[in-house]
Amino acid sequence: MSTTPNRLLTIALCAAGAASIHPVPLCNAMPSGAQTQPAAVPGTAARRIGAIKAINGTAITLTPDSGPDINVTVLATAHIVRIPPGEKDLKNATPIQLQDLQVGDRILVGGKASDDNLSLAASSVVAMKRSDLEARHQQDLQDWQKRGVGGLVSAVDAAAGTVTVSVVGFAGKKNIVIHSSSTTVIRRYAPDSVRFDDAKPSTLQEVRPGDQVRARGDRSTEGADLTADEIVSGSFRNVAGTVNSVDANSSTLSVQDLLSKKTVLVKVTADSQLRHLSPEMAQRIAVRLKGTATGGTAAASGAASSPVPGQTTAPGQTASPAAGGTVEGGMGPRGNGMGGRSGGAPDFQQMLSRLPASSFADLHKGDAVILVSTEGTAGVGTAIQLVSGVEPILQAAPNAGQAMMLAPWSLGGPSADAGGP
Repeated sequence: MSTTPNRLLTIALCAAGAASIHPVPLCNAMPSGAQTQPAAVPGTAARRIGAIKAINGTAITLTPDSGPDINVTVLATAHIVRIPPGEKDLKNATPIQLQDLQVGDRILVGGKASDDNLSLAASSVVAMKRSDLEARHQQDLQDWQKRGVGGLVSAVDAAAGTVTVSVVGFAGKKNIVIHSSSTTVIRRYAPDSVRFDDAKPSTLQEVRPGDQVRARGDRSTEGADLTADEIVSGSFRNVAGTVNSVDANSSTLSVQDLLSKKTVLVKVTADSQLRHLSPEMAQRIAVRLKGTATGGTAAASGAASSPVPGQTTAPGQTASPAAGGTVEGGMGPRGNGMGGRSGGAPDFQQMLSRLPASSFADLHKGDAVILVSTEGTAGVGTAIQLVSGVEPILQAAPNAGQAMMLAPWSLGGPSADAGGP
């Protein structure tokens, strides 16, 4: 999946930090993201990855990816280097001084742990500058928009290494076969988390029909196949319905799903993204969805002849919104534009990214909403994205929950529209 700052640093620093010690990179052996970092044996060699919280002379307060803060004392003889994001070894490392490190930089420190494992005397520091990570992440966001694809899984052939996804947008529906290889990075979202950093290494055997899959790679000339560099999957709930009740104490909504006719409980957290459509925009989308339902062939034809800016569409290839971004699979990270030219298919996800955020307090009984949430446990999912003000849409297209699936993909940090992951 996308290499976020946390993920980029972990992958690159694992390999770089291990290069002088082990012949095989430790990217798979060392903990990353939300994985638990095992406590070091007191007085023995230890490694810790995290972000610099504070620096005072030779003392660094390190916030690791898991566990309490660690006090790091950088020894006078410590070897300190800086590597750019994406590097797999130390060949392109640049020696730097301790004073070159700044708060927010991500580092891998190696040295001896204290008896309580809360301090470490560092003999080596491998750093990835915060500015480098942010620049790399922006490149990743753009690459996901250009080379990303995804949707609902219709078939999985683990033996052949393929996943077939059904991609639905304003322009219509098509199937895309995603091909994996031994070098493809495969991850899967945790059932109770909306953060990509909590996604775990996975395999195609864990992917099931009905899951949502997103992949980044090279498309075939016809656009029906994609050779994936990265794949992320997850089981999510897409709901279109009416709010039955609002519990402010637990920040939980009860929603009557129009499709399943069942009541769905969803918890809203600080990580949940809430948006509200203005009546004017909701009406425009409703008209377009209603038109697509009665004239899908014409809509698809219009989209094929009007690729979005920056997308190269081969003859005969249907252009999907926002250079691979579709509505159903949430293709492409949240972007900065509407997506689509006049006559083409706009990207609903990018439209939403331009809307002002709403809050839990803005939701009331009787509101019409479209949302995507985690599967959750004990019958309660966690809202990833929720859009209110969709009454005209659900009236015009009762199955809009299928035609306008929201994107569960967070890429591990603040959205692009938030100025940010």
